[in-house]
Amino acid sequence: MIGTGKIILGIGAVGAIATMALSPGELAQNSQTGQNCHPSYSGCLKPNASDYDCRGGSGNGPYYTGKVRVIGPDVFGLDRDGDGWGCE
Repeated sequence: MIGTGKIILGIGAVGAIATMALSPGELAQNSQTGQNCHPSYSGCLKPNASDYDCRGGSGNGPYYTGKVRVIGPDVFGLDRDGDGWGCE
């Protein structure tokens, strides 16, 4: 769904689909040719990393990041409050 500018966040009990619109800049960041980035985050996190933690937090890595936009499943658990931003 990245090409459409929307990410499906979930389907409710009555079948309603929740989506999140992405800015053109966020779409461009993850769709640039030649980049090997994790598709769930705007910016460039390593796609095959075993874990990312927030810089300055209590996590044990092995990789760390600052504030990042979550645009797909938050596989690294960076967006604790569910607002679409990780490590804020």
